[in-house]
Amino acid sequence: MENTDMKTIQWFPGHMAKTRRLIAANIKLVDAIVEIVDSRAPLSSRNPEMDSMTQGKPRLILLNKIDLADEKTTQKWIEYFRSKGAEALAVDCRSGKGLKSILPTVRNKVLKDLMEKREKNGMTGAAVRLMIVGIPNVGKSSLINRLAGTKRAKVEDRPGVTRTKQWVKLDNNTELLDMPGVLWPKFEDQSVAVRLAFTGAISDDILDTETLAMKLLSYLAVNYSSELTARYKIDIEEDDTGIVLLEKVGKKRGMMLSGGEINTERAAITVLDEFRSGKIGRITLEVPYEKE
Repeated sequence: MENTDMKTIQWFPGHMAKTRRLIAANIKLVDAIVEIVDSRAPLSSRNPEMDSMTQGKPRLILLNKIDLADEKTTQKWIEYFRSKGAEALAVDCRSGKGLKSILPTVRNKVLKDLMEKREKNGMTGAAVRLMIVGIPNVGKSSLINRLAGTKRAKVEDRPGVTRTKQWVKLDNNTELLDMPGVLWPKFEDQSVAVRLAFTGAISDDILDTETLAMKLLSYLAVNYSSELTARYKIDIEEDDTGIVLLEKVGKKRGMMLSGGEINTERAAITVLDEFRSGKIGRITLEVPYEKE
């Protein structure tokens, strides 16, 4: 990504420290973990501490928001996670796409050994208890509401809405333990922080919006130039910097200030909003081999 000056991103509100304690205190109550990640940035949207916090419990990873991500790259990520020993599914929690596969996958694959053991011991009616985890704004509440068939969890398109744990009973055989979204104390890799900022997982209030939009435009110009050109009707030159691309977008959209100056702040907000809503196209911010 373009090396545009930007303050180091760190964001760890107090309620997130509480979440870590909640997970540790409740992990023994559940049979498996359902971890939701953003399919546009599947590794960057995984808390690196989650493996240690969940103490080796069987895991299902849900790549959410697939309608916003590059379809071919999403399939590569599913194969990647499966190669690491975790089951993975592609879903969209808002539309409901792929959600019918979750519970059968949990019972028949993720918890296959436990289910066979229970059947052998005559305990087939025992409820399966699942802990739902993920970083803020990744779709946990939408998932729970879809599975439960009612608005049990509060849903807002901003990070950090769920603040306390809550049990949700799906049926006589399945219970979900919803945990608040948890980020981590320090981003060792700032490119991870920037990807999370692109997707809205980190509050825009602590970021320089124009710098963030410049970084996103630089990435798109290299990796999704046709989508960028189609959306904003701009010509992209090989040496265009982030600020040049942002000014081109602002000028093309008629975002002008008095005196002929381009309103780059307004252009930046537009670019970020249109990326997050999928209007620029189906875009993934990282691919598996980058992390190998």
